[in-house]
Amino acid sequence: MTKLSAIEVELLRNGLTSICDEMYVALMRSAYSTNIKERKDHSTAIFDIEGRVVVQGESLPLHLASMLGLVEVVLERVGPDNLRPGDMFISNDPFVGRGSHLPDVALVAPVFHGDTLVFFVADIAHHADIGGMAPGSMAGGMTEVYQEGLRIPPIRLMRDGEIIEDVFDVILLNVRVPEERRGDYLAQIAANRLGERRLHELFKRWSVAQLRAGADALVDAVARRMRAGIDALPDGEYRFDDIMDDDGMGTENIPICVRIVVEGDEILFDFAGSAPQVQGNINVSYAGLQASVLFALKVLVDPEGPTNHGMLDPVRIVAESGSITNAVFPAATAARAQTCQRIIDAILGALSEAVPDRVIAASNGANGVSAFFGAGPDGRYYVYMETLGGGGGARAYKDGKDGVQVHTTNTSNLPVEALENEYPLLIERYELVPDSGGPGTWRGGCSLRRVYRPLGHTTIFSGQGERCVSHPWGLFGGGEGGLASFHLDFDDGRRQPLPVKPMTVEITPDATVTAITPGAGGYGPPRERRETDLADDLTNGLFSAAYMKAHYGYEAATEPDEDPET
Repeated sequence: MTKLSAIEVELLRNGLTSICDEMYVALMRSAYSTNIKERKDHSTAIFDIEGRVVVQGESLPLHLASMLGLVEVVLERVGPDNLRPGDMFISNDPFVGRGSHLPDVALVAPVFHGDTLVFFVADIAHHADIGGMAPGSMAGGMTEVYQEGLRIPPIRLMRDGEIIEDVFDVILLNVRVPEERRGDYLAQIAANRLGERRLHELFKRWSVAQLRAGADALVDAVARRMRAGIDALPDGEYRFDDIMDDDGMGTENIPICVRIVVEGDEILFDFAGSAPQVQGNINVSYAGLQASVLFALKVLVDPEGPTNHGMLDPVRIVAESGSITNAVFPAATAARAQTCQRIIDAILGALSEAVPDRVIAASNGANGVSAFFGAGPDGRYYVYMETLGGGGGARAYKDGKDGVQVHTTNTSNLPVEALENEYPLLIERYELVPDSGGPGTWRGGCSLRRVYRPLGHTTIFSGQGERCVSHPWGLFGGGEGGLASFHLDFDDGRRQPLPVKPMTVEITPDATVTAITPGAGGYGPPRERRETDLADDLTNGLFSAAYMKAHYGYEAATEPDEDPET
């Protein structure tokens, strides 16, 4: 058996990771849609021949869910003996393909050293539209996976290095704005081909035996790190319950429950008591649950370590089949990120008793979506989809961050300039929402407000959000964060509130749609906040004098100077 030294294992890890990172950048720079090239809603990974993730690029933690079982499914459906150089497979289905939702489309390619299969390279990207009943494929009101878009099982997209055009044509025929979708798919293909080339360069320095031994060593090393981190947690049983607002189809106050058992260097996550899967599209497949659990655990016990399949080794996850945390076919899952965020909040809440200095209060707990579809003044159709950040939970030593993506959905908030440059939409306001961060010794982060107006045309808007009823909670005496909302404002002064999970709404040029995201909870008793921090809160305009007096009993000795020149 081949055995590598620790130095050789680290050299191989850095070599593989650099390939992943280069694939990530290549995909970002080659993509057509702002969702990938600007918001960076994509990920890359390298797998071994057993289907285990060996390295994952710096990317979205939730995408780990859509790739963890991908190679295993390809191997099961096709078989390793039927794989050839130049093959590439495509998949997005949360049930047949073990993904998490349809807009996340994964491409995977086997990589051979001579005639020997050694690795798989894979990438995944969130496509701004995958068809279905609503533009953007993410709106509320969808009740089964068939309505959410085109389901793609793991099938060949390329053979002998050439695209199978019949397959590609079927995919593009079922999506809106196929030109943009085609560009994004070609960017994914190019990124995987780049990964293949870089691995072949690596093959000149490493034998097949060394590469396989190195992959085993990397997975084992991450498993050991996770076990060491878990072993440092206090043994015990910890529980927490949270609720989702609703599913957009009439089911409200949906419980998310977790019981965590720490015993030595192993840990159990049991989601018994969580709601049955719902009619709306906030259900989570097992892959999404797995990614959420691994994210929450990793940030608590090994935030600096690498990410691969070894994280699963000391972890046991139990969730009833057919529940909202482990949905089964034909559940709608497009907005699964809303529930994934709440799962993470619940895990952090449960472990706040065990490691109070490491957890944070509830963050915005949502993945607010704004999607627009229409034909601009030039007659060209477009689909624009973005997610918006909100407040980050306060920490044991510092305030929460304002207006950020959190946890598994760490994409960027798209800059106004990038949006307005490519789409016939005007952003009239983009700002932090005053008084939206929860009070505490350390305050919660403030939320975002974004106001959109279509220019010279009528657009179809679809939104998706959470925490419009259930506040982000504080910890250890900290207060609640602000709530989310959507509403229309007409130029004649009328205002029309929208449900936080609306289906689709037409927006004319004489109206704007406003998306407000949730804030975040505070940490520690408000009465212990330092006076200098209170004065800063009032001076910087993020909190009003009335809010400061109500929550802190604080009144400035003199009114802050409101002259913008000073």
